[in-house]
Amino acid sequence: MRKSRIFLCVAVVTLVIACFFLWQKWSMSKGNETTTVSDVTVIDQAFSLIKEKSVYGTSEDVIVEGALRGMANAIKDPYSTYYTAKEAAIQKQTLAGQRVGIGIEITEKNGKFIVVSPVKSSPAEKAGIRPFDEIVQVDNERLEGKTIGEVMQLIQGEKGEKVTLVLYRPSTERHIKVSVVRAEIDNKTVESKVLTVGETDIGYISISMFGEKTAEEWIRETKKLIGKDVEGLIVDLRDNPGGYLHSVAAVVSSIEDKNTVFAYMQNGQGAMEELKTEQIDEEKQYLDKMKKLPIILMQNEGSASASEVMAGALQSWERALIVGVKSFGKGTVQETWDLKNGGELKLSTNKWLTPNREWIHGKGIKADIEVEQHPLYSMEIIPLSGEFGEGDFSEEIAYTQKILNGLGYTIERTDGFYDEDTAQAVALFREQNDLRKGRHMDDAFFSTIREQVTAYKENEDNDVQLNMGLSVMLHRLQGDI
Repeated sequence: MRKSRIFLCVAVVTLVIACFFLWQKWSMSKGNETTTVSDVTVIDQAFSLIKEKSVYGTSEDVIVEGALRGMANAIKDPYSTYYTAKEAAIQKQTLAGQRVGIGIEITEKNGKFIVVSPVKSSPAEKAGIRPFDEIVQVDNERLEGKTIGEVMQLIQGEKGEKVTLVLYRPSTERHIKVSVVRAEIDNKTVESKVLTVGETDIGYISISMFGEKTAEEWIRETKKLIGKDVEGLIVDLRDNPGGYLHSVAAVVSSIEDKNTVFAYMQNGQGAMEELKTEQIDEEKQYLDKMKKLPIILMQNEGSASASEVMAGALQSWERALIVGVKSFGKGTVQETWDLKNGGELKLSTNKWLTPNREWIHGKGIKADIEVEQHPLYSMEIIPLSGEFGEGDFSEEIAYTQKILNGLGYTIERTDGFYDEDTAQAVALFREQNDLRKGRHMDDAFFSTIREQVTAYKENEDNDVQLNMGLSVMLHRLQGDI
């Protein structure tokens, strides 16, 4: 009996020890357990460690989006990127024929979100929103610490919904609240007008980007110009960042005969594909006129991608002379794929080459007639505020020194240091513009500076490149070029 009890005790102890070791092994294996999120072991391992060990509670979606963004960044290609679902929606609206919003362009300056301009006839313009208004709050949410993308997401929404903005208006030094109903806004990318030089009518047509409806707008606007008997076309692609390749194809197809190569596409293996013009479904009289009209194309360092495809085609065909400066130099084409999380992955998949098989990536397209723009005309109008005097140093001072130089005031340094020359120029500017005497920059000074730069940029006589383009066109019409 005693032996049986001893045996029973030993059995129980052995069972307890075995259970302990099994539990320890199970708990260790649980701690090292890896969640499978991909076919790459190290990614699964990192994902599991972040989820289980990190002191910061980060959601799985955020971790995955960080990994996707990191993979796109690892390519070291500025044009290959990952977009979240919200970012993808904003990106699509940029090139869409219509977008839903209130119709404002905003910029970020020192953590402040400033209205550049409301779109003409947009809900924002009708609500009284003005250039240089600072957006402080959107629907009871303050904007401190937010990115410009986050602010745009707050402002955008569904058609018919109302959004309330709190704005600070520098001109009146007060805050105002405006409520705006979101609506569909046309993304107009093509504008045209007739410029008369002496007795010659020349058509001017600008393309701001190549969006979904650019080809339709191009045909509509060129028809208007042809109806006004213009003798030539000035095509302005300055600061055109590009867009859809199919839009470029449709535009150049209205200028040249069918089946003419306007570019080549080359994949990673070196295989080359011809891109050719197609038949445009428009009346013969219009197409015949478009193929004969002399063209001057204007570009600058902000002309990129799809706009360079058009410039490269017209230059290679000897169909147009290019006036301005060398273009940006983006010679790759991107494709976009929808991802299962609602986001998008955009990758550079091809090079594009001119009809002469030249790859312009990093080099740009040279202008036939080089013309630098007047520095004041090309300067962006940015919001300025505060008070600065001798001895101060800031970006605002550097920007203002360049403007004063452009306006004819003598300032040797434009690096942002407020020296004696700057003080004398500011004092002279204040005196000539009936401002309170002084040698300092203040809000009244900045307001007057802004008005003068705006007036200068609105006067086409100050557009050196356009005036050269018109001059070249006249010489071409006279047979001198």
